[in-house]
Amino acid sequence: MDGHPNRVLGFLAALRALGRQLYRSIFRGSYPASLRQQLAVVVNNLILHVHPTRVFRRSLSPQTTFGLGLICFYLFIIEWVTGVYLMFYYEPSTGAAYGRILDLDYVITFGRLMRNLHRWAAEAMVVAVALHMCRVFYTGAYKPPREFNWILGVVLLLLTLALSFTGYLLPWDQLSFWAVTVGTNIVSYAPVLGPKLRFVLLGGDSVGSDALLRFYTLHVLAVPALAALIINYHIWRVVKDGGLAHPLQRHPGGEEKTAPAPRTDPVIPTFPLVVYAELLVFVVLMAGLVAASLLFDAPLEEEANPLRPSNPSKAPWYFLGLQELVSYSAFWGGVMVPTVLTLFLLFLPYFDRKAGGEGVWFARERMGMIIVWTVILAGIVVTTVIGVFLRGPNWSFYWPWQGWPGPQ
Repeated sequence: MDGHPNRVLGFLAALRALGRQLYRSIFRGSYPASLRQQLAVVVNNLILHVHPTRVFRRSLSPQTTFGLGLICFYLFIIEWVTGVYLMFYYEPSTGAAYGRILDLDYVITFGRLMRNLHRWAAEAMVVAVALHMCRVFYTGAYKPPREFNWILGVVLLLLTLALSFTGYLLPWDQLSFWAVTVGTNIVSYAPVLGPKLRFVLLGGDSVGSDALLRFYTLHVLAVPALAALIINYHIWRVVKDGGLAHPLQRHPGGEEKTAPAPRTDPVIPTFPLVVYAELLVFVVLMAGLVAASLLFDAPLEEEANPLRPSNPSKAPWYFLGLQELVSYSAFWGGVMVPTVLTLFLLFLPYFDRKAGGEGVWFARERMGMIIVWTVILAGIVVTTVIGVFLRGPNWSFYWPWQGWPGPQ
């Protein structure tokens, strides 16, 4: 049972030896080898102080979290760095935006690479945040005392979608123009406030220069600032709520406690093994993104033309499940389903009050909620796949392997 974690620890120990050698080749001081020195590294470091000084060894096992929360954070930082680079060259006006994107692709040094990195990191961040929430749910990590942190996670999921959606329009090509047109039309289906909210987003009744400027402001300032604040609070709450969720341990007298017994899950200092593991995740993630950015270019169609709509006009892929539901019923698909789903996510920790199952993948005690969640997740995946691959002109069913729109 402990073989795999031991192999991970052995690999990290080898990295530790390499890090010690590198440290001594750069810094004059001695490597922090004693426990007191290792704890001081975390406490006194500007970046590392958000970590607890010690963690349970189980936290280093890849299957505990798959590093999804850390990956989400890294992707946000990559988006921020690459976004600042792109801002030096981008101009949020309908007359210049498309030309500036072409300059980035063909003229500016590393412009294509940075735009590709920004695009694929944004796509990966949507997927990573969704998978992170699934991991938290399937391991019961939203249960007390972590209920409010789950709510913060739901808000961060919505902000991640908002970041991707507001950035979608900025290339000002046919793909982005009509995707945002469809996406904002879906917003208008909400009763009473829907049309007003669409007007506020676009700065008018159609996607134009005002919409581009507002989406740019939201994308580079308002939404990232709010997301950064909540991310910091979210990480702080992870530490203050006891770190990663652990399986309940039954102690003499029948009392259950969340802290595992030391003999079953020993505590190790955060520095160096945890820090090295985090650096390893960053290196692997960055290498994967750079490779993807060198092999695949971010999509760019011809310049936006409001007089020539795309057929079919599709929302961004992460809203295509919603667009598929809207095609059946504007009210139920565009209003009721997303509203009910959002409320379900926000109040989930308060619905599921049954004790047990914390920190355990697919715990038997939580099988009812697991089935409900899996059914919802399957519905989202199926409708998204239909919207991405099986919808053609006039939103008819389209069979890609046959090359023509099939019958509805």
